[in-house]
Amino acid sequence: MYYCIIFDVDGTLIDTEQALIASLKQVLYEELGAVYEDEQLHLILGIPGRDALMKLEVKEIDTVQAKWNQYLQENAHLTTVFSGIEHVLKTLHERGMAAGIVTSKTRQELIDDFVPFGLSSYVPNAICADDTLRHKPHPEPLLAFIKKYGVDPTKAIYIGDTSYDMEAAHGAGIDFALALWGSKKEISGHVRYQLQSPLDILQLIARYAR
Repeated sequence: MYYCIIFDVDGTLIDTEQALIASLKQVLYEELGAVYEDEQLHLILGIPGRDALMKLEVKEIDTVQAKWNQYLQENAHLTTVFSGIEHVLKTLHERGMAAGIVTSKTRQELIDDFVPFGLSSYVPNAICADDTLRHKPHPEPLLAFIKKYGVDPTKAIYIGDTSYDMEAAHGAGIDFALALWGSKKEISGHVRYQLQSPLDILQLIARYAR
């Protein structure tokens, strides 16, 4: 019986892939003279920006990250809400379901990238990258959410689009549902549900919501 739905953001609620990769490609070329294909940068999806730049062996992380964030704002028009998400979040709210966010975005990035879509009131509780020392795939962010908001992990499910999300959910002892509409890779492991569409989320909670 799920009474709490916890969402990842990028690749789950909003489609930020094009904006993230286009902005990063631009700054890597300008700062490092490096040219990347989109596929080479898929590794950055689902983890904090600093961790992504470390994986790419960028030395001037603060400088590059600041410029990356600047270009992300300039490319904000490339970010969209996945079709069906607004309806799902409104329905969860109407049915009295608890809903929240655990994301690799910083609090400011969440404000910049997600809040403008006007959906934040439906997922009012959030744990961001700057709320914990360790990040996905470590379970600490989900454990922090569970502790802060008094969630029973046996009655919660985490919905995300990457193996990092799956591993974090497994480590935190909660069920995981794969958002196939945002997932770029096949994932095997501790996946309780594979959801083809955001509307499938409503099938998980229809019997349990008041």
